[in-house]
Formats: sequence, structure tokens, C-alpha cells
Amino acid sequence: MTKKAVLVVEYDGSKYKGWQAQKLGIPSIQESLEKALAVVANHPVRVVCAGRTDSGVHASAQVVHFETDAERNERAWTLGVNTYLPSDIRVVAARDVADDFHARFSALSRRYRYVIYQSSICPAILANGVTWSYRALDAQAMKEAASVFLGTHDFSSFRAIGCQANTPIRTILNFDVQQVGQYIILDVRANAFLHHMIRNFAGVLMSIGAGEKPIAWAKKTLDAKDRTKGGITAPPTGLYFVGVEYPEHFNVPFCKLGPHFLPYIEESSYDVPS
Repeated sequence: MTKKAVLVVEYDGSKYKGWQAQKLGIPSIQESLEKALAVVANHPVRVVCAGRTDSGVHASAQVVHFETDAERNERAWTLGVNTYLPSDIRVVAARDVADDFHARFSALSRRYRYVIYQSSICPAILANGVTWSYRALDAQAMKEAASVFLGTHDFSSFRAIGCQANTPIRTILNFDVQQVGQYIILDVRANAFLHHMIRNFAGVLMSIGAGEKPIAWAKKTLDAKDRTKGGITAPPTGLYFVGVEYPEHFNVPFCKLGPHFLPYIEESSYDVPS
């Protein structure tokens, strides 16, 4: 009897050309996970994720589902599958789920964190896990600038030129900026995201934080609805897919917000503009 299972997956995307399986010889997270699952399930497995990540982007809580006729417990889908995965990919939780669950289409919101490390010296540790800023950034100015992105807007200024989404309209549910020691964390939750959207947010906010641009530039860029009016696309190294929200009845495993090297940071409450 075929049933559906859900996994929560953590990975360091530094060595991979993104989530999606590609042509032979190009490493991807999806291909690595499907190969490991196939060994444990004893049949080919195809996984569907909540949100694809680009080359060099990480995840602390990517959610995937797959169908199987194998009778395996949660331990087999975690510890067993991890045995066959490379050390930079790990299944951290697993559970059987209802047949009508879909990792992508059942999602109510998705959440990313972008981690910036401020130091005059480029870090050796986590060199591929943070975005380095040699300049000190004004986190409060970045936070004030980010508030204009809350609500439903046309985010054409923040989508990649090659973005294939049908519409640039997205709803930002939360956009928080916090400083923890030498880290500045951009914490963004939305119904969905455009290609390079978070990295383009980061490019604008880092310019504002460095004093290159005024706070008002964030709104000016948003209102332009033109990618050529925006800032640089920040590097992928600091970007993490950290969570997905689903209707409670699906009982999808919840994992502590990552990445794990950060202390616990609570999401700030905002009144999202209508």
C-alpha cells in the first residue's frame, strides 16, 4: 500500500548547484537525498520540496514529501537514510502524513534568514556559511528600511531578471532585522518568494546599513518596480531556508529555528499593512 511521508532536511549548500536535480555529474541536494532514500525504501524515490534553493544556499528546515510502499519507521527515515547521505546533508525529522499533503502547495508561508558577519577580517570559520561585511552596519537603519516591505506589494525591483514566477506580487508577513554580537540577521517570512528576492533585499539593506544610501531608498526601490533600479544581489553564502508553516492538521514536524550556530531569536510582532 502506497503512503506518503514527510521529512525535514538540513543541508550546507556550499558544494551543490542548488536543490533541484540536474544533468548527470552536477551535484544537487535532491539527487543525493533521493539516492539515499531509495536504498532504505528499496525502490526509486522522487521527493518534492517546499521551496527550491539556489546554488550555495543552505537550509536548516527544508520540508519534503515522497510516496513509498515500504514499511519503515521514523528512525529508518532519519538515522537509516543519514547513513547513506554525505555529511553536509541530514534528515532531522520524519513522519507519515496524510495523502492530501503537498510540501509545496500545502504551505501557508515560508521563512528565510540571511546571516551577515561584520568584521574587518574575512572569517575562516563559516566562510561559506555567512556573508561577510568588512564594514560595520547600522542594524537599526536596516530594520527601519525593511519595514516598508511588509504587506502585499509588487516586488519587481527584487526579482531576478530570469525569474519565471507568473506574478511579482507577494505578501511579506514578517521582516525583522536583529543584531547578535557580530551577526546581523535578516529574518523574513512570506507566502512565497521570487527568485533572488531575499538576496536582493539584503543587497539594498546592506547598502543602507553601510551608510551608502538613505533609509528612504528602500521604498524608492520598491516603488520603482524595476530590477535595474535596485542594489546588488548579495552572495548566497548567508542565506538559509529555515521553516515552513502548514495547517496544523497535517502534523508536520517542527524544528527549532536555525541555523544552529545562532542563539534563539524570537520573531518580532508587526501589524502587517493591508
